[in-house]
Amino acid sequence: MAGQRSEAGGRPEGPGATGGPVVRPVGEDALLVTAGGAEQVAALYAELLARRDELPEVAEIVPAACTVLLDGVADRTALARALAGWELPEHPPAEGPSVTVPTVYDGADLAEVADLWGVSPEAAVRIHTGAEYRVAFCGFAPGFGYLTGLPERYRVPRRTTPRSTVPAGSVALAGPYTGVYPRSSPGGWQLIGRTALRLWDTAREPAALLAPGTRVRFEAVTGG
Repeated sequence: MAGQRSEAGGRPEGPGATGGPVVRPVGEDALLVTAGGAEQVAALYAELLARRDELPEVAEIVPAACTVLLDGVADRTALARALAGWELPEHPPAEGPSVTVPTVYDGADLAEVADLWGVSPEAAVRIHTGAEYRVAFCGFAPGFGYLTGLPERYRVPRRTTPRSTVPAGSVALAGPYTGVYPRSSPGGWQLIGRTALRLWDTAREPAALLAPGTRVRFEAVTGG
């Protein structure tokens, strides 16, 4: 990939050249920017939104786990050159809309997760509610946000055998991420609770409650 040539001329710029992100052309009018891990992607995404008016026209900015896709770019050459020289902050900014997710912690895998963490189920709930999360990117299903925020030591594996059906509103963990299933679907994440919040609603603007950059906290509640 490092040998590909970009429309900015020559090899795509990246950390080895200027300390900025790696920028590569995709399709006819898009750029794919590789920025490293979730923290760097979040910082790049926030910076792109903040400086959007200064850049050549971009129709859509879509963050992922390690990349940001810029789609519908009016002038790829100019934008690639501009991005290649960016130096990103180490951490994403603290600003962003905030959402509280009231959660009943009675998930089928809560005891197993607590055992993996070496704590009681009650302590596992306190750990999960004690962190502040950020929606790193969305995917899998409309309205499904991949939330970062749990310390690395609380990473858990996906289930060996996925469930054929996971109820809508299920709060779950997999790898470094927390997620909330917006609708009933198959899934292999560890289920620790459930929420009555509607994550995806086409009658709402925006339809997704958890968009990239949104800060999220989980609040333990009782429920039937």
